[in-house]
Amino acid sequence: MRLRWTLERKRGLIGLLFLVPWILGFMLFFAVPFIQSLVYSFNTISLQSNQFTLDYQGIRNYTMIFTEHPSFNRVLTESVIGMIVNVPLILVFSLFAAVLINQKFRGRFLVRAIFFLPVILASGAILAMESGDFMTSMMKNQMSESSGNLSTLKSGELENLLSHSGVSPWIIVYLTGAVNRIYQIISSSGVQILIFLAGLQSIPTTLYESSKLEGATAYEAFWKITFPLVSPLVLTNIIYTIIDSFNNNAMTKLMKDTAFISFEFGRSASMSWVYFTIITIILAVSFAIISKKVFYHD
Repeated sequence: MRLRWTLERKRGLIGLLFLVPWILGFMLFFAVPFIQSLVYSFNTISLQSNQFTLDYQGIRNYTMIFTEHPSFNRVLTESVIGMIVNVPLILVFSLFAAVLINQKFRGRFLVRAIFFLPVILASGAILAMESGDFMTSMMKNQMSESSGNLSTLKSGELENLLSHSGVSPWIIVYLTGAVNRIYQIISSSGVQILIFLAGLQSIPTTLYESSKLEGATAYEAFWKITFPLVSPLVLTNIIYTIIDSFNNNAMTKLMKDTAFISFEFGRSASMSWVYFTIITIILAVSFAIISKKVFYHD
């Protein structure tokens, strides 16, 4: 019986081909360490006679980090809460910035480059150069302190304004926290802006021309045309931003210090697996909820 290659089957095959490099990379470079870390999480690792020995502990490492470790629960909770707070702010800012720089104006290519600068500055090479320069580090710390004081002043004024306007206290806390984290939000939005910008440029201009002929306002065109057509990219950016927010924070530093400073590799592995499990659950719940609202335009 001859296999019929439908359009949907062809698209699935193309998607699978894009996944092949990742699958090969995982099997060749990550599968063995992935399994080893799970084994280490149930053991105590010690160096004897120039080799590592494993002493099976069962779930002792897992119970210890939750019940005896002085900072694991606090750092883990702060990391999850920080992600929940930052992800919506990053998405809103990146979509807003992408819509702005997608407009036709002089110097828009320069503006796009400026918005992508945080990604370049956050690269490993730039960070290594900054960490190796003592004067740069001092200037960076001084600038962060002054900007922190300024943002605190501005957020205090905003808090007074919102409180006198009768805004709910939890909304005030969220907005003032967003103002205090404005640098972190901007520096984490470069990739998301590019993804949204690519999606905006793929929207047919005929849709906007037709809506204008029908008398639609810019506000209506955004919510009826722009946002539905970029909703698949909203899902993509949510997944990316969640993973990126968990990539380099206090929790990852705690795991590194536990392994390479305290030399408690088993406990560090158990922290990693707890952290990995929580990230997986958050990603699965986010995907299950948001994917139902995504609009795919054929």
